[in-house]
Amino acid sequence: MTPTASLHDGPGIAPYLSVGPRPLDHFRILFVCTGNICRSPIAERLTRRELDTRLSPRVAGRILVESAGTWGHVGAPMEDHAATVLNEYGADSGGFTGRELLDEHVVEADLVLTATLDHRAQVISMGHEAGLRTFTMKEFTRLVRTIDPGTLPDPRRGADVTERARALVRAAAALRGWLLAATPESDEVDDPYGAPIGMFRNCGEEIFHAVDPVVTALTGVRAPH
Repeated sequence: MTPTASLHDGPGIAPYLSVGPRPLDHFRILFVCTGNICRSPIAERLTRRELDTRLSPRVAGRILVESAGTWGHVGAPMEDHAATVLNEYGADSGGFTGRELLDEHVVEADLVLTATLDHRAQVISMGHEAGLRTFTMKEFTRLVRTIDPGTLPDPRRGADVTERARALVRAAAALRGWLLAATPESDEVDDPYGAPIGMFRNCGEEIFHAVDPVVTALTGVRAPH
């Protein structure tokens, strides 16, 4: 019998989880910030909108998008300004509740995108072989922009969208050590918590410009104009 441990073995102890491979018929994206009420909800809902805009409901439903916070405000709604920004982009802001980042979220995710390098380090420190599938949002976008779409499985030629998404993550991971950011800060999205609506709009714009090329690369479909 394979040994298992609790998901919550106490601070400083990396729990051991006996888990099988992630299902290949779905692809799960997890966004991570601190409180899960500002940056990661914006990223989650913008990504969901872009997927639903570009893909059929059947195909879009196979890419799951979630978020959590390293110090998540469990059960809390997203910040009002975050909801306002999402509404301005035509994205759904309703029904959101904050979550704390748990081991099972990392285990189940095929791609983890964080707001900052510190969040990325925290996810990777949880184990679960997360290093090759965890990036900051802007880091992943930077790497994805350099990948030739022609090298990825093409859904228009019968490839599955989840197959393409996994290939994209592998390609980005292979590039990470070769393509460095101009500065570490340029791979991060600052926290607008407590700031005026203008700062939230800047944050929303920054996140949108990060997720838009990622959704294009994941799906092979550009945003409609």
